[in-house]
Amino acid sequence: MTIYTKTARFDTARALSEDEMRRIAPSIFAVTAHDSRSERFQPIPTIDVLRGLQREGFQPVGVKQSRTREESKVDFTKHLIRLRRLDDGAVYKVGDTVCEILLKNANDGTSAYELMAGLFRIRCMNSLVAQTGTLANVKVRHSGDVAGKVIEGTYSVLDEARNALAAPADWGTQILSEDERMVFARSAHMLRFGDAEGETATPIKVEQIIRPRRPEDRDRDLWTTFNVAQENCVRGGLHGVAYDDMHRMRRVTTREIKGIDQDVKLNKALWVLAQEMAKLKKAA
Repeated sequence: MTIYTKTARFDTARALSEDEMRRIAPSIFAVTAHDSRSERFQPIPTIDVLRGLQREGFQPVGVKQSRTREESKVDFTKHLIRLRRLDDGAVYKVGDTVCEILLKNANDGTSAYELMAGLFRIRCMNSLVAQTGTLANVKVRHSGDVAGKVIEGTYSVLDEARNALAAPADWGTQILSEDERMVFARSAHMLRFGDAEGETATPIKVEQIIRPRRPEDRDRDLWTTFNVAQENCVRGGLHGVAYDDMHRMRRVTTREIKGIDQDVKLNKALWVLAQEMAKLKKAA
C-alpha cells in the first residue's frame, strides 16, 4: 500500500487509525533508536509528533514506509505521512488544490526528521512537495536538542504552509508560448532522466513530458504545464522504443517513482523549475 490510499480521497476522506498505520508503516511507532546507532543519535518518535499535529487538527490520510533488507530495521526505517485538515468543513471539487503536511522520519539513520508543506491537485490525484522561498521546510538531525527543534519547526511549517496555495492562482495566469513550454519540458526531462554528467540515455522524448493525459489538461498556462510534467515524471507510464547493440527493438515504459527520497527530491526540483519560469515570465 502506498501513500495514495483510499482514505485520502477528497469525497470520503477519513483519518487512518493507529492500528491501520501500524500495519502499513510500523516504524512510525519507534520510540527508541535502532541498535546500529551510537549513543549520540537522538531518536525522534514520529508517533509523538503525529499526535501533536492531530491536536492541531491535522489528521493522517496516507502513510508509506521504505523497504529494508535488514529485518531488524523494519520497525525503525524511513517513513512518510500525509496529513490534512478534515475538520475545516471544506467541500472540494475536481481541479481544486489543497495544502497538506508531509512528515518524513526514520530512527535507523536513513533519514533526518523532515516536515514539509505539500500540495495535492485533485484533478490529477498527484501529490507534490512544495519548497518555496515563503514556505517553511524543517529538517532536524538526530542529535542535540531535537525536541525543541521539532516543536519550533512544526509550528513554523503550520504557520506558513498555506502560502503555497498562492501558486495555482498566480501560475494559472501565466500563459506559456510553445518555445517556453519546450524549455520547461527539456529541463524537466533532464531532472527525471539525466545522469550526473547531464546525459539522458532514454527513448522517452522531451515532448512526452508535457503531453497531457486528459482533455482538461490541455491549457498552456504554467500551472497546468507544471502539473502535467509533474505527473508524467513521477507517476510513470510513458512509452518509448529502444534498440540494443544488435539493433533489436524493445518497448520501454517508465516506472512510477516510489522511493520516498527520490519522490521528494524530484518534486522539489520540478517545483523550483516552475518557480524560476514564473520569475522569468514576470520579468519579461
